[in-house]
Amino acid sequence: MQVLTVANLSKAYKQYPTLRSRLKEWSIGGRKTYHSLYWVLRDINFCVNKGEAVGLVGINGAGKSTLLKLITGTTRPTAGTISKHGTISALLELGLGFQPEFTGRENIFMASQLLGKKRKDILQLIPDIEDFAEISTFMDKPVRVFSSGMKMRLAFSIAIVIRPDLLIIDEALAVGDSYFQHKCLKRIRELITQGSALILVSHDNLAITSVCDRAILLNQGVIAQDGPAELVMSHYKALLADFNGKHVKQNMHPCGKVQTISGTQEVSLIDISLVNNASQTVQMINVGEAVKLKLKIAARSFLPELTVGFEIKDKYGRPVFGTNTYHLQYPLLNIKKAEVIEISFSFLANLGVGEYSISVALHEGQDHIGKTYEWREFALIFSVVNFDKANFLGTTWLPQQVSCQRHVNSWLSI
Repeated sequence: MQVLTVANLSKAYKQYPTLRSRLKEWSIGGRKTYHSLYWVLRDINFCVNKGEAVGLVGINGAGKSTLLKLITGTTRPTAGTISKHGTISALLELGLGFQPEFTGRENIFMASQLLGKKRKDILQLIPDIEDFAEISTFMDKPVRVFSSGMKMRLAFSIAIVIRPDLLIIDEALAVGDSYFQHKCLKRIRELITQGSALILVSHDNLAITSVCDRAILLNQGVIAQDGPAELVMSHYKALLADFNGKHVKQNMHPCGKVQTISGTQEVSLIDISLVNNASQTVQMINVGEAVKLKLKIAARSFLPELTVGFEIKDKYGRPVFGTNTYHLQYPLLNIKKAEVIEISFSFLANLGVGEYSISVALHEGQDHIGKTYEWREFALIFSVVNFDKANFLGTTWLPQQVSCQRHVNSWLSI
């Protein structure tokens, strides 16, 4: 069942060359126009189903906030339709809708009534809201004395305790402390399991991929991609380094996943391998085994500076470890055209059992957000098995020793 359907949605704002032209158009009743249209969104089409979590991503100015305002009804579309089925609760801007002179308790009443709740229902919900927000000592004080984190706690608690059919969150979780963030994420997953839908706006790759199965990428006012969260976030990461997306391509990798490759291709990866201490190429390694990641890179033009980096991800696309030659203080300068560079990284594979992928970044400076020559997802896939270590959980193995002392206190035996 669909809780939200967006069809052919577009939004434009009028731009007038001068204040006089605005007045002139108004005075003649619109019989002649003196404005031009600036299109923020064009032909947006998607739907959100019950129990579905959808991430909404895009670089600044892509149209994310405008789309959310259209969905929640705070602004009107220029063209297209939005069909909503059920209640919508949105956290768009921190403290939006709170009256600063009202107390926290009074703001709960006001916000809940705006969501269609009756007074007797609100009275029953207030204890749950207070318990979740954990700011009971401030509930009878004006909201103007609340910190930004306390406002977020109150707003989020109201939104999720009422349990809407569609919950919209726009970067609100970035404000709270880590404890409350984990608490919110746990509650969000519970709501999704119970049938609520979610639209989560965030620039955090881990937040999107850990909560959402699907993501929508907005770029320059249009939907650039709508698909699995890991795939879309890979495309989004490439766009961060290439604003126009001219050098972004996606191919089907032999592993069955879509591989994203981006960059100017002034230098590119031509070979990659993982080798053990016996100099044998391996695709399966033991927990804690010493290995060497070998990269062969070819330059197509002169480069004054080159940074080579890699990132290890687990099977869900979550980063486990990453580094590069810039952070390792190993500069590569004055790269000649047609030069071939062979570089290796040696490390102990203190990883948990499972499958992993390696992404390779070739760029300028400290990270690939600047000038990127090549960013390659799924450059290498390998698996980790446990031959000789005690069983453990997680994606990281920490060598450990156990010690214990036991003695009897005579006063405890009395």
